[in-house]
Amino acid sequence: MSIMSFVGLDMLMGLDTPKLIVPTEFKPTRPDRGWLVMPFGKNPWWWYVASSVPALLVTILIFMDQQISAVIVNRKENKLKKGCGYHLDLFWVGVLMAVCSFLGLPWYVAATVISIAHIDSLKMESESSAPGEQPQFLGVREQRLTGILVFVLTGVSIFLAPVLQYIPMPVLYGVFLYMGVASLSGIQFWERIKLYMMPPKHQPDFSFLRHVPLRRVHLFTLVQIICLAVLWILKSTFLAIIFPIMILGLMVVRKLLDLMFSQHDLAWMDDILPDKDKKKDKKKKKKKKPVAEQPDSDEEPISPAPPVKIPMEPLPLNPPTQNQTSE
Repeated sequence: MSIMSFVGLDMLMGLDTPKLIVPTEFKPTRPDRGWLVMPFGKNPWWWYVASSVPALLVTILIFMDQQISAVIVNRKENKLKKGCGYHLDLFWVGVLMAVCSFLGLPWYVAATVISIAHIDSLKMESESSAPGEQPQFLGVREQRLTGILVFVLTGVSIFLAPVLQYIPMPVLYGVFLYMGVASLSGIQFWERIKLYMMPPKHQPDFSFLRHVPLRRVHLFTLVQIICLAVLWILKSTFLAIIFPIMILGLMVVRKLLDLMFSQHDLAWMDDILPDKDKKKDKKKKKKKKPVAEQPDSDEEPISPAPPVKIPMEPLPLNPPTQNQTSE
């Protein structure tokens, strides 16, 4: 409704605004090629060897982009009941990207902002709540209908090109900005950033504030802000081609955070690395193993104590007298 209102306002006022560029025909972008792109063309043979370097960078970027969106959608705060298929999703993304490469179509992966907006639109909240109390989050209505309709309508939109070309670009930028700002709610990183400008007595009752000191929370948030700023600056320069490598560098930064923060603090502000969880599980399993399953040692085994035998015969009720004893 807001898009239609501002498009009508733009047409009534006759403003010279940049409009959305929509192709009028569905055809290849270059007239000298068809729908099928041959992988081996007239390029020299060494081009195919050299292309492995940017291909590796693109693979890292696609993997991180797809998996980060999937992890955000499947986080425990959303209370999803159905299991997630990270490997299956990534497999089909790879298959579809290979098909798009042969057809010369653009690649696509999971969109983080759109995925979060989709999850927010399917949230279920309690209806009965006290005055002034926020409704309680119950979960997400898990179904596939809305996702199918979104992509079907996206495909149908190619037939609406004569109408879409009247939409001003500032209107679309405003919609994207609203979607981005709306998706920030519920993200712990954004909530921790707002704590910098909030006095302690007005801070919400977050669970991590009850277990982690405020100074440690601010320090952890500062490290994340610095990493985000470095990535942002790097992406805006000529070094943007190594952007995927810098994303992998965040894994090194996360590993170094184990030296600055305790595992207790990281468990509340972030997730503990998987290898640490495995080590803890192994230690617990070793403690729970019975004596017979433990490995042999050089010391002699201690023999078990003999069982205590308790007589089960009933004792006489009347004690014997002196005459009975003498007899």
